Amino acid sequence: MTKLLKEFNKKDYFFILICILLIVFQVWLDLRLPDYMSEITKLVQTEGSKMSDILTQGSYMLLCAGGSLISAVIVGYLTSYISATFSQNTRKTLFTKVQEFSMEEIKKFKTSSLITRTTNDITNIQMFISMGLQMLIKAPITAVWAILKILGKNYRWSIATLVAVLVMLAVITTLMLIVLPRFKIVQKLIDNINDKTRENLNGIRVVRAFNAEKYQESRFEEGNNKLTNTQMFNQRMMSIMSPTMYLIMNLLPLSIYFIGAGLINSAGMFDRLNLFSDMIVFSSYAMQVIMAFLMLSMIFVMYPRASVSVDRIREILDTKTKITDGTFDLDTNLKGDVEFKNVSFKYPDADEYILKNISFKAKSGDTLALIGSTGSGKSTIVNLIMRFYDVTEGEILIDGKNIKDYKLSALYKKIGYVPQRAVMFNGSVKYNVSYGDKKVSDEEMKKAAKVAQATEFIENMPKKYNAIISQGGTNISGGQKQRVAIARAIARNPEIFVFDDSFSALDYKTDYVLRKELKKTTKKATNIIVAQRIGTIINADKIIVLDNGKMVGSGTHKELLKKCKVYKEIALSQLSKEELENE
Repeated sequence: MTKLLKEFNKKDYFFILICILLIVFQVWLDLRLPDYMSEITKLVQTEGSKMSDILTQGSYMLLCAGGSLISAVIVGYLTSYISATFSQNTRKTLFTKVQEFSMEEIKKFKTSSLITRTTNDITNIQMFISMGLQMLIKAPITAVWAILKILGKNYRWSIATLVAVLVMLAVITTLMLIVLPRFKIVQKLIDNINDKTRENLNGIRVVRAFNAEKYQESRFEEGNNKLTNTQMFNQRMMSIMSPTMYLIMNLLPLSIYFIGAGLINSAGMFDRLNLFSDMIVFSSYAMQVIMAFLMLSMIFVMYPRASVSVDRIREILDTKTKITDGTFDLDTNLKGDVEFKNVSFKYPDADEYILKNISFKAKSGDTLALIGSTGSGKSTIVNLIMRFYDVTEGEILIDGKNIKDYKLSALYKKIGYVPQRAVMFNGSVKYNVSYGDKKVSDEEMKKAAKVAQATEFIENMPKKYNAIISQGGTNISGGQKQRVAIARAIARNPEIFVFDDSFSALDYKTDYVLRKELKKTTKKATNIIVAQRIGTIINADKIIVLDNGKMVGSGTHKELLKKCKVYKEIALSQLSKEELENE
């Protein structure tokens, strides 16, 4: 909770202090009303009382009511401002924290859950702060102050008020014990609904192609019904509170009047006026006590969801990222040499190693290729270079220094990464190519696009480099997305290029021309290429062959054809024997 309190700044605490003072002033004004009402009651029943005296007391009541109203409006405005700024700061903190997560933490929480926590959970807390803050301050002050006012008036009336309060507390406590655990379930069910909705939208083409609309609807309906039924149960339970509170509010004054009637009936003539006046005042103060507990009951209605949301947000903020930042900053003298030393890796909570004892070195200006069957560990090597995961055993060196010692921002600045699945952001072509680096000029951007063989289709778009690419690149083809992603890496002018099967969506001609241009542009950089096609890596300086996480071959294309059985099998599955001999 202390981490969330940090989202309040000094200005917020100042406003909270003002709210407390205004609420105290408001309570004082509200509790002055019964006193003026008592005076009016006495004046009405006293012979010879002047109308001007009654009007004066009535004017004081109007002033108190007006002052209370103005205070309430100011408090309402300030609490709304405090809750809105708190939500803004918390969203920013949460987003920043998630940005630091490694792939392990992202998979632990799931994308749908992270979205819910950043939106729905923060909204729950905002509502609680906005409405609950003023009630949480006002209710105890009103209750204590009103109780102090009625202490010693009459023990019978006090007992009636105490019984009413105890019944209210019993109802509130019982409901909280029943409902609170189910609010935790509600937030998880909202995660589930988000997950199913997101999955359906992302896979809408496959869903339609396989006539699976009814199946998806039934899966969504199942989750939706669970959420609805749980919400309905919670709402039914909480709905018991309101009529119970109003029943107590009506029964309490009735009890006070019933007790008062007996007291007045048995009292002498002189005491009857004082008893009647005291009954009116006590009834008003008792109602203030009940109203205070009614406000507390409203807080308890909002508290369960807010409490669950706080725990869910705190869970993210308290999570320690496995990938920690180093202290070493890259400098201009670095060459980009990459070396694996006896690297082994297994995913968190996995029993088997994905990579076993991998060792190789790629020098600046070299092109290192990785090839192997599906699941052999090619993309895992890329993930380790990018520090999406850290090695389980061994070490990875860049220019002789362990990558764990580098600052992440500096490390990524020197690497041009093209993922297996090209990621496009909602924005212009220019925005996507120069993404993450504002220093990229228009000339460098166009040059990168030219090398990536993207100029032709970009120039044919209506607004050319200012043409909008939709989120996920749904308005361009797979090959076009890959070329834009390659252009993005080239525009950074890094020392190390990492291509994770980044040429698979290109036709053979485009692939050949692109690699030819790329070799000219990146001749001083270290190139690491993951590929399935022999033609893509045939001219690499060194080819690493992987099989079941082990390195079974290393050398040039011709060397591997002679000495590596696995490589030869892959090559023969794509090219004929004559084609291989002519290469």
